[in-house]
Amino acid sequence: MTSPPPRVLVLSAAIGEGHDLPARQLAGDLLTRRPDAVVPIVDGLQAMGGLLERVIMGGSSFDTALGNQLFDVGYALAFHVAPTRRFTNRMMELLGARGLLAAIARERPDAIVSTYPGTTEVLGRLRTRGSLAVPVVSAITDLAALRTWAHPGVDLHLVTHPESVAEVRAIAGPRTRVVVARGLDDPRFAAPPSREEARRTLELPPGARIVVVSGGGWGVGDLAGAVDAALALAGTFVVVMCGRNEQLRDRIGLRFGHDPRVRPIGFTTRVPDLFAAADALVHSTAGLTVLEATVVGCPVISYGWGRGHIRANNRGYAEHGIAAVARTRPELTAALRAALRRRGSPDPAYARLPLAADVVLDLLAERAAGGRGGRAVGLLGGDAVAGDRA
Repeated sequence: MTSPPPRVLVLSAAIGEGHDLPARQLAGDLLTRRPDAVVPIVDGLQAMGGLLERVIMGGSSFDTALGNQLFDVGYALAFHVAPTRRFTNRMMELLGARGLLAAIARERPDAIVSTYPGTTEVLGRLRTRGSLAVPVVSAITDLAALRTWAHPGVDLHLVTHPESVAEVRAIAGPRTRVVVARGLDDPRFAAPPSREEARRTLELPPGARIVVVSGGGWGVGDLAGAVDAALALAGTFVVVMCGRNEQLRDRIGLRFGHDPRVRPIGFTTRVPDLFAAADALVHSTAGLTVLEATVVGCPVISYGWGRGHIRANNRGYAEHGIAAVARTRPELTAALRAALRRRGSPDPAYARLPLAADVVLDLLAERAAGGRGGRAVGLLGGDAVAGDRA
C-alpha cells in the first residue's frame, strides 16, 4: 500500500543565508526522496507579524560599534538573565503564535521543520501546551548558544555538530531526540572536488596560498582588515565573499581594485569549490559556513563580528578546536600564519551522516505507524545520537 504524499512545512527567516539555505536544501532533498511530497517554505518571522519582524531584522543588521553594543545588551537580557528571558519568550509567543498557527492551518502539514530559532521557540511552547498537534523538528545549524534552537516541546532536534548534542540535551531534556545529520547545505560538501580541480574550475592561481574572507550573506564585519592581514603574508591571493551586500563589494573593489591578488565576489553557489580550493577561511558570522569549510579540510578563523550568539559560538569553536578565534588584527595575522601551515583533508565521516530529509521522513513514517518501528528506531531513539563524527 502506497503511503499518502507527505506534507512538510519548512519555516525559515530571511536573515542572511543562514536560515534560508538550510530550508531550501532540506525541501529539495525531501522532494528528491518523495517527488509527490508537498513542501512549502514559509518565512516564519514574517508569519509571526510585522512588529517582531521589524525588531529582529533591525537588530540583526545594525552593524556599527554602537549597534553591536546595543545588540550585546539585548542579547544578554534575552538569553542570560532568567526573568527577562522568560518575558522575552512569552512576548514572542503572544505576538507571534497567532500568525504562525494561521500559516500552519493554511498549509495543513504532517510535520514542521524550523530552521530559525525564533520560530522554534514559539513552536516548542505551543507543542508543550498542547496547542499544536503537528510534530516539530528543529534544524540547528549553530554550534552553541542554542537556548531557542532547542526546546523540550520539540519532537526532534537535527544538529550539524556532534559537539552541540550536550547543550541541546541540557536545554530540552536528557532524553530529547537528537540526530547529527547532513543535508542542510550543499550536497557537494560531502564529495568535494580536489584542491587542484577546484582551483582550475575557479581560475585561481595554482601556486598561491588562497585565503577566502567571508562576511556571510549580509557581508558584515571587518572584511577590509582581514584582507589587509592576508595580503601582508607572502604568496597570498584573497577571494572576498561579499554575499548580497553590493555596497560592500563596491567598497572592496575601490580599496583593493589596484591589487591583482584580490578578487571580490558577490553571492555565489560555488562555495564547495571555493572552500576546497582555499588554504584558509576568515569568516565573521559563525554558523554553517564554518562547518562547510572544516569538512573539506580548510582551516577556519572566526574574526570581525564577535557579538551576541557569535561570541558564544566562538567560545565553542575554541573549546572544541573547530576554528581559531581572533579578536584583533595582530591575533588574526598570527592565526593566518598558523592556518596556512596546516591545510587538511576532507572529512570522510561527513558523507556517512544520515540525510536530514531521510530523518524527517522516518519521523513521519513512525508517526503514521502509530509508534516506533523500522529504521526510525535506530535514528530516533531518545538515548541515541546517530551519525556522530569521530
